[in-house]
Amino acid sequence: MKVCIYGAGAIGGWIGVKLAEAGAQVSVVARGATLDALASHGLRLVEGEGQEAEPRAVAVRASDDPAALGPQDLVVVAVKAPALASVAGRIAPLLGPDTTVLTAMNGVPWWFCDGLGPAFAGKRLASVDPDGAIAAAIPARQTVGCVVHASCMLDAPGVVRNRQGRGLILGEASGQPSERVRALAAMFAGAGFDAKASDRIQQDVWYKLWGNMTMNPISALTGATSDRILGDELVRDFVTAVMLEAKAIGERCGITIDQAPADRLAVTLRLGAMKTSMLQDVEAGRPVELDALVAAVRELGQITAVPTPFTNALLGLARVQAQRLGLYPRA
Repeated sequence: MKVCIYGAGAIGGWIGVKLAEAGAQVSVVARGATLDALASHGLRLVEGEGQEAEPRAVAVRASDDPAALGPQDLVVVAVKAPALASVAGRIAPLLGPDTTVLTAMNGVPWWFCDGLGPAFAGKRLASVDPDGAIAAAIPARQTVGCVVHASCMLDAPGVVRNRQGRGLILGEASGQPSERVRALAAMFAGAGFDAKASDRIQQDVWYKLWGNMTMNPISALTGATSDRILGDELVRDFVTAVMLEAKAIGERCGITIDQAPADRLAVTLRLGAMKTSMLQDVEAGRPVELDALVAAVRELGQITAVPTPFTNALLGLARVQAQRLGLYPRA
């Protein structure tokens, strides 16, 4: 299988190494220091926390020009949401008529409404795809969603560390079961992932979002790890209020969450002093994913007529902070 990783960061690099080790012909769209590292040393992976572990390296074909790589069987898009519009503008040379595009990203994707039923048919989320350019560039029929349950980080350009977890949940953007998804899940399982097929990926997207739409922006605002955030009673109450709004929106979308916020927060607390991906982005001076994680929830609240005063407050505060740091565009 010809597989292209578009976005060789922590998640994309992890997926790329393991697929290459399983026999896939892996190429990577990269630039700058990452492109140089891939050319010199290949794509490298360390599993676990120990500093003594030697990275495993795989040779990959890498270029900053998708046209140099040509049509693929599978394109794994693993960029942060703010970079997706740029990817959409350059992805065409990688796509043949039978190419599958797998989106391994955080937050609400542009195709989310496609699998929510007739009431949402044709809805476009302006918060994640303002002018419809992403949907136009990546056909819905070729798109498979992927929810990642793993903790990965970059030790250096082209060097990925998988700290814990190997979970991937795959499902059609249309929200329907398919043989294509079952085959992909089997392929990923054969490569060492804990992969499973979902009959409705929107449910899995929303459940993961329910846990990280609060921790991420609050950590970006405060600079605190998740244990400190949830250790404050007043902040925990605010987090709970936001989660209850998102839960109500999900129910209007036909996505039910059986847990109470306290149950999910208990899981987060067990992870210890976790530094969220958004806090890491702020510390590194990278654009933040507020639109996919928070603004999209607010927009879905407007579509479903669910009031979102706490989500609005969270978005506004995080947006002002990110704009002050130059990490989010001003209106």
